[in-house]
Amino acid sequence: MRMNSTSAYQEMMINSKLLEVPRGSYQRELNVKRVRKIAARFDPRLVNPPKVSYRNGHYYVFDGQHTIAVLKLLNGGKDLLIRCIVYTGMTESEEALLFAQQAGESAKLTPGDKMRAMIYGGDPECMTFLKATESVGLNLDYAQRRGKLRIGCIGTAFEEFKRVGADLYKEALSLIVAAWHGDPESLRAETIQSVTRFIELYHDEYDPRRLVTRLHKTDPLTIYREGRAMGVNMAGYKKYLYQVFCIYNGSSKKKVLPMKF
Repeated sequence: MRMNSTSAYQEMMINSKLLEVPRGSYQRELNVKRVRKIAARFDPRLVNPPKVSYRNGHYYVFDGQHTIAVLKLLNGGKDLLIRCIVYTGMTESEEALLFAQQAGESAKLTPGDKMRAMIYGGDPECMTFLKATESVGLNLDYAQRRGKLRIGCIGTAFEEFKRVGADLYKEALSLIVAAWHGDPESLRAETIQSVTRFIELYHDEYDPRRLVTRLHKTDPLTIYREGRAMGVNMAGYKKYLYQVFCIYNGSSKKKVLPMKF
């Protein structure tokens, strides 16, 4: 048996009927379409052994559930012995964090998949991000679907959180909620990013009440539509930030903010 920095592991042949996938906690759902696609071009020489944690008398799969499903499919749907890398001495939280950090031949995790696993594993930064989001009345949608009071653009939201910190992130989200009351279209990546950057850029100059009032009078899709319509005339996030800037200033000549980007 070999050792890594935290847990002992060894290769073992395990019957697939004993392998459990913890989908109720940190694991993602099985993608049946992907299983069939892999099976159609399967090469046994390229198979990476599933990674398994032996805990409390059970074999929990934290990486390789699709490999197991493919092998069973090619075996006529019957259980079979599968070569696995089995770790011992791991907690469920450690399994979740390893699942979130998996790479190689595994299907790339979506930001939602990774965030759910990191939160389940107790990652401090992700836990703080979740708490900050929920503190303004919003929820993270790990399936990354927009909905009322639900953030689906988890990757963008988390990047903004890390970039500006919890306080400014919460300030931006609270103003978006105050303006549009959680309308799904107001929680697009472009809106969250542009409002956050506007507040960061003009933090000591802008009037929160004015921003909320002007945003409330604007269709929540405006930032996305008008920004996208600018094409290459303004690069990246700036074309969406420009929409927030214009909405805030309006046609008034009083207390207008200067162009800083």
